[in-house]
Amino acid sequence: MNENLVLNNIAKHISLDENEISYFLSILKEKKYPKKSIILKEGEICRTINFVQSGTLRAFYRSPEGKESTIMFAIADWWITDMSCFINQQPAMLNIETIEDSIIFYLQKEDLDELYLKIPKFERFFRIIMQNAYIREQLRVIQNLSLSAEQRYYLFWTNILK
Repeated sequence: MNENLVLNNIAKHISLDENEISYFLSILKEKKYPKKSIILKEGEICRTINFVQSGTLRAFYRSPEGKESTIMFAIADWWITDMSCFINQQPAMLNIETIEDSIIFYLQKEDLDELYLKIPKFERFFRIIMQNAYIREQLRVIQNLSLSAEQRYYLFWTNILK
């Protein structure tokens, strides 16, 4: 398991000592998925928060009529889950699938809750991650109201390459 990317992601916001790193890595799990794998299916209890080590994922909503609407993409060095359903341990509203072969690190909900108790600075880390996600979602809603799909796609890729 090459955990350097996830540790560097965390180090952007909090500092960990060797014991904290060791504990975090002991609860972090890795899974490889081929292209087009569903890692979360609507209606299932959302039990994990996922870090993209490599590959690309797509979260989407499927209407009762079967129309798919992409909610977000996640590339390497990004976190993804169905947050409301993960936090509340309820059936997922979203589907999450791999767009290409991907390697995911994930934390189970109960492990994350225990992590908060054992290493409280992780609450700060995930608060920052959630704040950033909320800001992105707010901007995305505004862009959906004011920009074409092509313009939004262009902005997505130009922001990634910065």
